[in-house]
Amino acid sequence: MDWKSYYLNRLMSSDEAIGFIKDNDKVVFAHDVGEPPVLVEALVRNAKRFRSVEISHMFTLGSGAYSWPEYKDNFHLNAWFVSGPIRDNISRGRGDYTPMYFHETPSLIREGTIGVDVALIMVTPPDERGKVSMGVSCDYTVQAVKTAKTVIAQVNDRVPFTYGEAVLNVCDIDAFVEFNQPLPVLPPAQIGEIESRIGKNCASIIDDGACLQLGIGSIPDAVCHELVHKKHLGIHSEMLGDGVVKLYEEGAIDNSLKQIDKGKFVFNFVMGSQKLYDFCDKNDTCMLMPVDYVNDPRVICQNDNVVSINGGLAVDFYGQVAADTIGYTQFSGVGGQVDFIRGAAWSKNGKSIIAMPSVTVKKDGTKISKICPLLSEGSVVATSRHDVDYIATEYGIVRLKGLSIRQRAKALISIAHPDFREKLEESYMKMFKEEN
Repeated sequence: MDWKSYYLNRLMSSDEAIGFIKDNDKVVFAHDVGEPPVLVEALVRNAKRFRSVEISHMFTLGSGAYSWPEYKDNFHLNAWFVSGPIRDNISRGRGDYTPMYFHETPSLIREGTIGVDVALIMVTPPDERGKVSMGVSCDYTVQAVKTAKTVIAQVNDRVPFTYGEAVLNVCDIDAFVEFNQPLPVLPPAQIGEIESRIGKNCASIIDDGACLQLGIGSIPDAVCHELVHKKHLGIHSEMLGDGVVKLYEEGAIDNSLKQIDKGKFVFNFVMGSQKLYDFCDKNDTCMLMPVDYVNDPRVICQNDNVVSINGGLAVDFYGQVAADTIGYTQFSGVGGQVDFIRGAAWSKNGKSIIAMPSVTVKKDGTKISKICPLLSEGSVVATSRHDVDYIATEYGIVRLKGLSIRQRAKALISIAHPDFREKLEESYMKMFKEEN
């Protein structure tokens, strides 16, 4: 059977397609922007047809309705990352969170530790060869497709055709639902004075020719803003965002000095503006690759001068970083933070930075120092004191690697918010029994 006949024979409505899902199945959604809205909506709309279907994914931009209490007998959420739509339900025990290093996810799927009966994905329309691209999500999604007993795809002409290992044959997919809709886009990051100062502090230790890993949000974009005058930067990053496109347009990025994948942007998912998606479309310099390649520290370190920049929620005097929990609340997930910190540590002249504002401002205006003597009760260490390298706030950047605990505490106090330094000094004296 030729690919066109195969495709047309498996074209159906979303309600028909989710009929492939059976009670007790383990269903994995494509990651982030790659999550297929029309299929997820059909799943929830037909909830009464299912019993005890387990749903798993990393970051979701959808409503997370399958975790609502009215569907507790139909669906069970086992998330690998906690984002806004599901955070409250996870904290209320309406779902589970399973921690894992991002780069390990595909191997856990391959070996069967994570079961996948059905994969729900989103792809481009087939090209003249019968090929489709997952466009914005390769990460663990490509392994879910390879392992799943059934693959159901939303076909959306707004998905960019991205190369690398994101390209599938239509015969890899069991059911197709055509539904065109705009991809989720993120509003432009708001870069204020604090973010700008953090960006400057991070950029101060980034040299020409560095190979960058950048996340999402105002701080990574602020860093990019400060790098426009650099030369021959490269990208090997978990995520591709808008700040990178700007640096490419300004001539700061050309990927020419990378030791592996020279001349290529390497990433495992993309999230941002429509301009970003258009940049990726049929761009042979963009390689969308699985996360067990992109995030594997053994791969990352093959490039020299790797600089990873990630966020933190708190850091204590020992250098322990909490990045995904606030007390007992599972706020997000560790993602690729540790993957890239370790990859940067093994890279020749590599550096890793945890960048964050010095304080958290609560809704009532109360400020809480993110630099603290000890992490709060219930907070989980994401980056250990043995892995931590640089910490940056709007008040400076310090390197903790190679420093004693006392030296670390002093260095961190120096970049804490001035309103908290006196109290932090008092805690330092008590913890380390120093006399005035």
